[in-house]
Amino acid sequence: MLQCLSGSSCARVIDGYKSTWYFLVLILSYALYLIFGALVFSAVELPYEEKLRQQLRADKQQFLQDHECVSDDRLEEFLMKALEASNYGVSVLQNATINWNWDFTSALFFASTVLSTTGYGHTVPLSDGGKAFCIIYSIVGIPFTLLLLTAVVQRIMEFTTRRPVEYLHRRWGMSKTLMAALHAGLLAIIVLSCFFLIPAIIFSVLEKDWNFLESFYFCFISLSTIGLGDYVPGEGYHQRFRELYKLGITLYLILGLIAMLVVLETFCELQEMKKLRKMFYLKKQKTEDQLNIVDHDHLSFASVSDQAASFKEDRTDLFPDDIIGASPTPTSNGPTER
Repeated sequence: MLQCLSGSSCARVIDGYKSTWYFLVLILSYALYLIFGALVFSAVELPYEEKLRQQLRADKQQFLQDHECVSDDRLEEFLMKALEASNYGVSVLQNATINWNWDFTSALFFASTVLSTTGYGHTVPLSDGGKAFCIIYSIVGIPFTLLLLTAVVQRIMEFTTRRPVEYLHRRWGMSKTLMAALHAGLLAIIVLSCFFLIPAIIFSVLEKDWNFLESFYFCFISLSTIGLGDYVPGEGYHQRFRELYKLGITLYLILGLIAMLVVLETFCELQEMKKLRKMFYLKKQKTEDQLNIVDHDHLSFASVSDQAASFKEDRTDLFPDDIIGASPTPTSNGPTER
């Protein structure tokens, strides 16, 4: 028994060292991935930036030559004010003045982007009171949104993932792990079609200046909550039924975010993903008292029942079968003979 426990302790120490090395490799890989992205973005975008700068300088010089009564300083002052107003979502263009940024539908769209942490940045609070309220509104609203999304995703997961996989596993007799992987792939294809491909086609038709790639880019940037703000639908001066269009986009963003979380949660519940995550976790020796504490084993919105199942496996590892089997078991023949 002592050899078993000491062997188990040695194995746990070795696993702890492996986990530390895996964690260091993970950090290094992430840093290299950041550097790789920076190099690619710089190499691809820097020539376009330089070309745009040269074009703007040429247009400015041409404008000053055509209008000699306008000085360079006065033009610079006007452009600075125009750019500052544009950063707050107010444009000096005549065609853009018909759209308001803070009517009810636009404000509702802004509130949804704040609470979902998408934050396009095309419209921002102008007043000090609006900035202060945005802080308080976000402090309360973002955790509230996470709580709501957690509850919604867990209820959807029960009917779209767990029950279908269990039913097909019993019906066809296939491996539950394989069935879960196939189901996750099929669910990802459905979400990709319903919330990326089809909406991208719709946006490319409704937004006159967007092609399919730009529309698909907007869908991905929005539903991944990146929200760069370079493409925002419903901002064109020629947009018909703008209020209804904005409401539809708000609903699309909420439903799309829920669908994305369902897909991510489905993949996180795969056994392969659980094993991959555990490679980087810090191994801790659990005592008898710690076995009753809920361990945050998942990075996703995992259910309590799945966590309880994982504790059962940890208990089996801590108390092997040869130790547990040594305890007396009751029989159906009455009291044990002395």
